[in-house]
Amino acid sequence: MYQRILVPFDASPTSRKGLEEAIRLARLSGGALRLLHVVEVTKYATGFETCATYINEVIPVMKQEGHAILEQGKRMAEGSGLSAETVLLESMGSRLADLIINEATTWQADIIVLGTHGRRGMDRLLLGSDAEQVIRLSPVPVLLVRGNEASRP
Repeated sequence: MYQRILVPFDASPTSRKGLEEAIRLARLSGGALRLLHVVEVTKYATGFETCATYINEVIPVMKQEGHAILEQGKRMAEGSGLSAETVLLESMGSRLADLIINEATTWQADIIVLGTHGRRGMDRLLLGSDAEQVIRLSPVPVLLVRGNEASRP
């Protein structure tokens, strides 16, 4: 069964639903959870701040927030009687899906459990779909957990 369950987590309502499902799966299978959060370090670069300011002030705050997000997920798992490992990655412009797949491969995950917004039409076309890319690239099964209507933008 699924002994190594990778869960990308950003504390959004959809990622919380994904984690809830991963917790259920881990309880059924006796599997281990690994929560993954990606800090996109170039996401908030405006060009108005100096490089030193960005490196010394902005990125550390982003990392700190990333660790806090992972801690939220870890507490969710612990509240269900499970433990969870956490991993924080920094992205310098890499696609989120590539980082998730790399982590799944490196950690030898048996499954990826991923919350998804379930966007359709132009929203999906314009915004892209991280979940779709994970499905296309994943060497292991992917369980998509759809957010409820209220959690969709």
